[in-house]
Amino acid sequence: MQVSNALSVEGLTKRFGERLLFEGITFGLSQGQKAALVARNGTGKSTLLGALTGREPADEGTVSFEAGIRWALLDQDPGLDPDQTILDNLYAGDNEAVRALHAYESAVAQGLEGDALQRAYDAMDRFGGWDFEARAREVLGRLNLHDLERRVGTLSGGEQRRIALAKVLIEEPDLLFLDEPTNHLDLEMIAWLERHLAQSNTTLLMVTHDRYFLENVCDSIYELDDQTLYLYKGNYSYFLEKRAERQENALAQRDRARRTMRRELEWMRQTPAARTGKSKARIDAFYDLKAKARVRLEEDPMHIALNPARMGGKLVEFHKVGHGFGDRELFSGVNHHFKKSERLGIVGANGAGKSTLLDLLVGLETPRNGKVVIGETVVFGHYSQHGADFPDGLKVIDAVREIAEFMPLQKGQKLSAVQLLERFLFPRPMHHMHISVLSGGEKKRLHLLQVLMRNPNFLILDEPTNDLDIFTLQVLEEFLLDFPGCLIIVSHDRYFMDRLVEHIWVLGEDGQTTIRDYPGNYTQYRLAREEALREAQRAAAAATKPASTAAPEVKNDYSQRLSYKEKFEFEQLPERIEALETERSELTAQLESTNDHERIMEISARLTKVVADLDEAEMRWLELSERAD
Repeated sequence: MQVSNALSVEGLTKRFGERLLFEGITFGLSQGQKAALVARNGTGKSTLLGALTGREPADEGTVSFEAGIRWALLDQDPGLDPDQTILDNLYAGDNEAVRALHAYESAVAQGLEGDALQRAYDAMDRFGGWDFEARAREVLGRLNLHDLERRVGTLSGGEQRRIALAKVLIEEPDLLFLDEPTNHLDLEMIAWLERHLAQSNTTLLMVTHDRYFLENVCDSIYELDDQTLYLYKGNYSYFLEKRAERQENALAQRDRARRTMRRELEWMRQTPAARTGKSKARIDAFYDLKAKARVRLEEDPMHIALNPARMGGKLVEFHKVGHGFGDRELFSGVNHHFKKSERLGIVGANGAGKSTLLDLLVGLETPRNGKVVIGETVVFGHYSQHGADFPDGLKVIDAVREIAEFMPLQKGQKLSAVQLLERFLFPRPMHHMHISVLSGGEKKRLHLLQVLMRNPNFLILDEPTNDLDIFTLQVLEEFLLDFPGCLIIVSHDRYFMDRLVEHIWVLGEDGQTTIRDYPGNYTQYRLAREEALREAQRAAAAATKPASTAAPEVKNDYSQRLSYKEKFEFEQLPERIEALETERSELTAQLESTNDHERIMEISARLTKVVADLDEAEMRWLELSERAD
């Protein structure tokens, strides 16, 4: 049976002045399809999303939805009414269940009783509001949205963004457009949202830089490149493989065009008298050939032999550091001496104090307790998630040159501001553009370049992946893999953390003010955390079992002794435990040595099974040892 299209697009074209963003785009989304749109920043992702949703009509082409389909958009700008409450913004709409739930929530919040409350109750029954409420409660709880009577204008940008996300999830439309849905979510929220969307029947088209999202949620990826839309029917791993094949084919075609162009160029350079009217088609073909031959396809992998400022023996030391605001204590008793080439990731819920910890580290704040000692040779490079404040009229090249003209490399080499801009995907035609016309992601990338141009030996990145496209993230990762100094990263990008960090600090875990230190990358931390939670659940279950009445001890009670089968099992268990411990160590080492996402998932699944088997074997050994002679 053929599945009908929830969305059909025919011949879509859009220009901004002389600049062509995309031309003749035709595609469709079938019911239940979960697709992503990827492209470099500034090439038209958000514009295409705007054309599909009617916010920014295309110059040519048509967009049509299946009859009766309900769709919703999560935009970068939440578009909420600042004068209304969270409740009013969440449940504004024409859906009967939404209106019934809004009325019921208002009645309860106002403490209404009698007929007024009964009418709200009856409307919930009539329009299916109870199911809607159950979904709303789960979504609001997962996104940490409480006290629904707060006015939206008093909330932070991140909270407003979560309200907008909650609104579209609660409404559960047939088709959902999501523009960077993971921005302003903490890691627990992102993991929940990933599971929620993967299990839903909603048709999705999302713009996201979260590569685990692309891997685990999407079944197809559309790439907007060179004004053309390419479809890859698979997840992120499949996309990477097939995109590489497409680029290899495009390189081969370009090389053929260049060889042919050399011959045609000689003909074109002949005197005009040698040309006739019959050669017009050949002249037109030459210009088409020239365009193909001039295409730039190579992507420089950013392997740069950096030469940051020399580091002394003392870097940064935390001595019993504690901090908080008012009566709230964020963290306490932090002791740590940072080492050369250390790679630390910092995670925690929103508001746990991650950015505050970074401000203490670079000396922007003074700790409430303890002290932070900074070595004399430390040169900080601090990338703030809030970005840079660029003056009006400043050009791209000037923003980098005002820091330095060159970045020193090893063996006496150096990289100019122009070259560094090109390495970070700013082609030369953009160098003299005013920064005010750049996209949000391009401004963030330029701020990052300013930080790097200072040639730091201690690099601190606070949410560096927000608003960056996946291609820029790949470039940044390759750069940071080669960075020889100390690196600290605060990020909600799990893939980014897995590739770059060697241990994790967790703030606010289980409501504690002690910072927990986990060895390994983010995925390894999650595995360790899940195992700890399972162990706590087992301990809690054992503690709640009713205590049995102990029988008097009887000497020579053979009923409690091991059977022959149990004796054999008891003798074999130490060997089995040793084998499992060896395999656990080997798997952990393999996790630390690979960057292949598919391999990481495979090893992680096996490691989880081995840890569970080891726990079971050890418990069985303890049980049998108590009864052994």
